[in-house]
This record gives sequence, structure tokens and C-alpha cells, in this order.
Amino acid sequence: MPSTPRGTRPVSASNPPPRATTTSRAARALAAASSLVRPAGVSNAAQAETPRSDLPVSARVPVKRIFSAESSNFFLLLGTTLFIVIFGLVMVLSSSSVESFAADEGFFGKFLRQGMFALIGLPLMLVASRAPVGFWKRWAWPGLLLGGVLQLLVFIPGIGWGYGGNQNWIQIGSFSAQPSEFVKVAVIVWVAWVLSAKQDLLSDWRHVLLPVAPVAGAAIGFVLIGNDLGTASIMLLIVFGCLFFAGVKLRFLATGVLAVAVGALLFAGTSSSRTSRIDIWLNGCTDLDYQGSCWQIDHAYWALAGGGIFGTGLGNSVAKRGWLPHADNDYIFAIIGEELGLIGAIVVLLLFVILAIAFVRIIRSTDDSFVRIATAGVMIWTVGQAFVNFAVVLGVLPVLGVPLPLISTGGSALIATLLAIGIVLSFARVGNKPAARAAATAPSPTATGLPPTQSAADRSRMLAANRARGRQ
Repeated sequence: MPSTPRGTRPVSASNPPPRATTTSRAARALAAASSLVRPAGVSNAAQAETPRSDLPVSARVPVKRIFSAESSNFFLLLGTTLFIVIFGLVMVLSSSSVESFAADEGFFGKFLRQGMFALIGLPLMLVASRAPVGFWKRWAWPGLLLGGVLQLLVFIPGIGWGYGGNQNWIQIGSFSAQPSEFVKVAVIVWVAWVLSAKQDLLSDWRHVLLPVAPVAGAAIGFVLIGNDLGTASIMLLIVFGCLFFAGVKLRFLATGVLAVAVGALLFAGTSSSRTSRIDIWLNGCTDLDYQGSCWQIDHAYWALAGGGIFGTGLGNSVAKRGWLPHADNDYIFAIIGEELGLIGAIVVLLLFVILAIAFVRIIRSTDDSFVRIATAGVMIWTVGQAFVNFAVVLGVLPVLGVPLPLISTGGSALIATLLAIGIVLSFARVGNKPAARAAATAPSPTATGLPPTQSAADRSRMLAANRARGRQ
């Protein structure tokens, strides 16, 4: 029998040679499983000691988490918003080129300004989408106070200035803004915070009235003092929409709507311009009104009629050549109808319907009352104001002077609207996914006396580790 070195066991049938390949494979499986469940506190130096064989596995996990962090509602709202903004820039270029050239700004004057505002608003929207829900709750009061201060600046001589009878802008040097657009954002967040905090008390009309009515009424009152009835009307619509989605009783809302209607009629009677607009809306235009209040209305009708089904072609509008005032702002929808026809107008309408669907899906996906009310407020602002603009251009409503959100020119309106949508995007992120909601609403394992549940990925990793230990 051949001798064996001292300390070495002989190889026999009952003592097979060690399986180096199996052992090394088990070691690699153990290392991979350990790296996947590595605690968050492990240092980078410890991570560097991990064998290179598990690097592809650990690299796939962060990438998967990055792309699964947002829900489908997030991408639906984001994609629709980006498409509308890009479409709006194209239509601003088309509708404002003639007036920009006449004002010695070149054909691209207003378009370049609007593009600059979009480059400010879009990153701001994405930054806002990363903020947690608690951030917006903490800034509800400070944001409202800041918006009120900015709105009061419009009444300070040398800073505030007006246009078309509305005192609703501020200008410091070459910088100008419309504070009421940012007041809308502040009112939405604040009203949502108050109503969510008093969710169980809204069956009492006193808790509905206080403090929402005086505070929101003061914010709207500052806008009305500047004679901006259109913006004030949208803000009232926002407040009532938030109350509705908060679950306030309909009889309380009906009483408030009746009171606001009476107040609106009294306020409209204080201005001959508003009285003339309402009279034309009710009784139609006459030949005597053509050069006055009916000029814009008639030319908007003619622009829409001239577009037909397929339109005259992008850039071929006749109304924008000095015939239709505010062709790139309040009446840009008439230019869309003229250049892109009935089909283009319907596409724009459907874009805002898709935007509304995205908002509704986010509302339905959450159990947080603050998220639900704030999302509803932003939806009513963007989608509701868009349909008010459509109705004004089509003559269904009297002239109110409200732009088409995300499409019309106006830096303050674009940036504020994108900020509000960014807030909703922050709601639509990880915390509102169906899986996260199920995990949040599921009973605790310790409370039910059952062992803790594991995900499929956790079970797979544990099984791999157990098999590796058994092979060793």
C-alpha cells in the first residue's frame, strides 16, 4: 500500500476528494446573498472587500430601484405636461412672431422669453417633485404669508403697475411678475393643509367657515382690489373645488356658491367694462359694438371659422397680423383653431382631458386627505382654467381675461403652474404606488401574532444562502 504524506487522509470510496468547484460556487452564492442584504451602515471600505464575482448582481439592484421609484401616474402626468409645454412654445412662436417683429424684437422675441421661463419652470417642477409631503405641510403658512406680501406689492407706487384696467403686476428694474399666480399655489397648499387637519370636523359648518373663509377670502380680495376678476374667479373655483374633494356637505357648498354669485353680480356692476361684457354675452354683439367690446370676440370667431377642419397651416394665421388682440395670450386657442383647424383644437382639448385623468388617478391612488385635496386644487386650476379659456373664446362665457395654462405667454403663469404640477408629482412618487399603499395599510406582523412576511426577492436570497451552507 503506497504511503501517504503525514497529516494527509487517503483517498477512498468512503472518503471522496473535496469538491473545490462546488465549494467555491457556494462561497460565491453566500457572498452574493450577503451583499444584497448588506445593512445600510456598512462602510465603503467594507464594500470594497466584497469579491468581484458579486459586482454585477449588486449593480443591478440600484438601477432597478431607480427606475421603479416612480409610479405610472407620475410618468403620465409628467409626460403630458412636457408635451403641452412644448406644444405651447410652438404656438407662442407662431402666434407672436408678427407682433414681436412690429415691436422691434425680431420674430423670436416673445418666443425666446417664453422659452427662458420654461427653462426655469421645468427644473423647478422636477426639484419640487422630489420633496416629501411633510415639506409642503410645513410651508403651508409661510408660503401663504409670502404670497400675500407679494400681492400687496402691486399697490405700492413705483413697484406695482397695471394693464387693461388691472393692477396685478410688479416690476423691479427689468424684472416683472404677476404675484397672483403664486398666490394660487399658496392658497391650494394652505387650504389642503387646513382641511386635512380638520377632516373629522367638517360636518360642522363653523369648522368649514373658519379659518378657510376669512384667510382665502383675504387672498382673493387682494386680487379683486386690483380689478382682476378673471384670476379671482379661478381662485374661487379652486377653493370650492378643494372643499368639495375634502368631503364638505353639499348644502354648505351650495350656500357658499349662492353668496359668491350675489357678490359677483354686485362687483360686476361697479365697472362699466364688466357690465358691457356681460350684456354682450347675454344679448350678442351689435354693429355699434364692433369697434369696441365686440372686436376681439368677432375676430376670434372668424379665426376659428377660417381654420375649417384641417386649418390654414402652422404660421399662416391671418388674425394674428394685428386683427386679434392678445393672440398669443388669452386668445391663443383661436389661433390654434385657425392654423391647425378643428382637429388641432380637439387635440388640445384632449390633452387637458388626459391631464385631468392623470390628476384623478393620483387622487384615487392615495388615502392621504392632504394629497387628495391639494391634487384636486391643482387639477381645478389647470384643467378648469383651460376649459374656462375655451368657453370664453367660443363665447360660452363672457370675456374674463384668463390665459390658457401651459400654452399662453406669461412667465409667472407658466412657472407657477409648473411648480404646482411639481407638487402633485411629489405626491405621485413612491409613497403612492399600489404596492407601497398595500404595505402601509397591511396589519403589522407583531400585532397579528404571525411571523414577519418576506418578499419574493428576500425568500429567493435566503434560499440561496441556505443551499450554500448545506453544500459546505
